[in-house]
Amino acid sequence: MKYLTMDDFDLRGKTVFVRVDVNSPIDPVSGTILDYSRFEAHRQTLTELNDSKVIILAHQSRPGKRDYVSLKPHARVFSRIVDKKVDFVEDLFGEYARIRIENMENGDYLLLENTRFYSEEYCLKRGNPEETNIVKKLAPLGDFFINDAFAAAHRGQATLVGFAKEMPMLVGRLMEREIKMLTRFLDMKDRPKVAIFGGAKAEDSINVMRSFLERDIVDKILTGGVVSYFFLLASGFDLGDKSIAYLEKEFDDYSYYVNQARMLLDNYGDKIEIPTDVVVNANGHRKALPVKELPVSDPIYDIGLDTVVKYIEILRDSKGIILNGPMGVFEIPEFEVGTREVYRGVFKSSAFKVAGGGHTIAAIEKYGFSGGFDHISTGGGALITFLSGGKMPVLEALEESYNLFS
Repeated sequence: MKYLTMDDFDLRGKTVFVRVDVNSPIDPVSGTILDYSRFEAHRQTLTELNDSKVIILAHQSRPGKRDYVSLKPHARVFSRIVDKKVDFVEDLFGEYARIRIENMENGDYLLLENTRFYSEEYCLKRGNPEETNIVKKLAPLGDFFINDAFAAAHRGQATLVGFAKEMPMLVGRLMEREIKMLTRFLDMKDRPKVAIFGGAKAEDSINVMRSFLERDIVDKILTGGVVSYFFLLASGFDLGDKSIAYLEKEFDDYSYYVNQARMLLDNYGDKIEIPTDVVVNANGHRKALPVKELPVSDPIYDIGLDTVVKYIEILRDSKGIILNGPMGVFEIPEFEVGTREVYRGVFKSSAFKVAGGGHTIAAIEKYGFSGGFDHISTGGGALITFLSGGKMPVLEALEESYNLFS
């Protein structure tokens, strides 16, 4: 795809809107932001604009959630990120916000209110985003719009795509790196390439697996976590009552995904690896058994050591690896072995390595493996959509703006 970058224009002295994604966990009692990693991810983009007039647009959570709050505390975090005061305006496109923007001087940073406090942003189902009051009121005040919100790039909301026709929309440094590194993995010719899918978001993982296999993106897929449940079931194994009860609780129709897994195994069985042994939670204790001894009354909490060894052997010769999801309930030390050791195998590999997903990043950081990855994506749903070749409204808007303003 083609897009405009921050290197294509002289942004000094210009009024620049910057759309970021700093949607972060918040303590429901104190209102304290608990994790600054998404703020840090935008550091380069924001600090490079210290000779511009910078208006930051962002959202936090969505209506009905306990962390759906004002961005006032976010301004304090941004101030630490850019090492100068970031003023907060409790308004988005009203007269007060517009006056504050018009009175800015070079080097000023301004954070506007949570974009999702305004119905045009979150509830627009039909019509053009550029026709919203958000865009019509703010666009005349700006020279450039920088989109750095990769984690929201699968959304078509007004502050994400609505400015593309009104002024040059550029990729921020984070967005640019995400696009380049993920595309590099998808397009790289060196083989073999391996994808690891674990965790609990089996619907997303199965969709990406299908896309990867149909497009011949990877040579092997390693499964763990809840994702592997569906492939074990599709292979004829009975997981036991407690594991099945979990699937019934978490998935509206888990049998649908079993059937999807069975179709993938029928068509690409030689490329999909499933656990040969598992670890169950026997009253808080680790109990390993081969899958041929299933079912058991205890729930599955990890992959077994034989599976770990098999997976590490596959990873050792790989040229490209993408990692999404833990192998088990790594948050409990008794059941972290599979995740820790498979992740260690990825860490030690000389392959080009990409990882993404909230639990994946948490595990990587827990074990100190961050420095071993070529790229750790900030995206969740956006990452899954990008990898599966789905619709990405923000990327479409960037390309449209390139055609208009290049």
